[in-house]
Amino acid sequence: MIEDKNQERTPLSHLGEFALIEHLTKNFKINHASTIKGIGDDAAILNFKDKKVVVSTDLLVESVHFDLSYMPLKHLGYKAVVVNLSDVYAMNATPTQMTVSIAVSNRFPLEALEDLYAGIETAAKIYNVDLIGGDTTSSNTGLLISITAIGEVEDKKIVYRNGAKPNDLLVVTGDLGAAYMGLQVLEREKEVYKINPNSQPDLEPYTYIVERQLKPEARKDIIKLMDELNVIPTSMIDISDGLSSEIIHLCKQSKVGCDLYEEKIPLDPVVISVCEEFKIDSTTVALNGGEDYELLFTISQEDYPKIKANPNFTVIGFMKEAEAGMHLVTRSESQIPLKAQGWKNFNA
Repeated sequence: MIEDKNQERTPLSHLGEFALIEHLTKNFKINHASTIKGIGDDAAILNFKDKKVVVSTDLLVESVHFDLSYMPLKHLGYKAVVVNLSDVYAMNATPTQMTVSIAVSNRFPLEALEDLYAGIETAAKIYNVDLIGGDTTSSNTGLLISITAIGEVEDKKIVYRNGAKPNDLLVVTGDLGAAYMGLQVLEREKEVYKINPNSQPDLEPYTYIVERQLKPEARKDIIKLMDELNVIPTSMIDISDGLSSEIIHLCKQSKVGCDLYEEKIPLDPVVISVCEEFKIDSTTVALNGGEDYELLFTISQEDYPKIKANPNFTVIGFMKEAEAGMHLVTRSESQIPLKAQGWKNFNA
């Protein structure tokens, strides 16, 4: 679809800060009884009564965390919310409120911010989260988005990173590596466009992995499912920096070792085929790619019968004594020490 270059654009200077906030947030409704006061005063007021409060925050910076040449602003707004909510779910908690702060340069008209907030609003509705405040300011370096997510959880259901024990099973949700390969496709098409601006990319074969990059989902369903199955993980983390990094976080904080089995790592067939196309090893992508926002957790072996038949879960390893170390057990049954390459080094 060709963009209409002649459509009217409203400079942000026409509104001013308070009118801008009012304009962008007028469609957000309050849904939680714990939200006593949201937007419109010096601070929000929350009341969680007998539940524990979970707070997580993330900062996204243009050209570091996102590229607006292929990231639509509506998708960006949605993703910015999701990556924060994923951290709350990783505590086995339910997100209830959020604040959104943005810094924008004068190259962004009002209509661009309306698109951004449309994505934020869509995420707020789908994940049932109240917008209760934030801030707007100017920027000389493009767009910055900071979101703080607040959630609630019963004391006995909180899951930290430090509760894994030797012989616990290591479990992951969904499949891995799709977001990273989606990014590779988008970056490739961006380079093609630079050379030939008239080219139209055919992204149809890559729909799944591109969507995993541009519009990820937090695993709200898994928290509900584990509650129904009466499973409380012994430790849990979300996969934002890659499987290897997250396993190392769990091991270090729980003071345990781990054997991760390469043959058990869940990969979508599209990821495997695109890895072959790009001549990248699919295991390396799963270990270090990042941005999957799946949940990685450990459970006691007694809980295994509760999850074993469920397609949402894959047992990929087990925890050992700390002195045994952290290893990838390859398909040829050799052991390779796990390293936290992470997202940035992987891109280097």
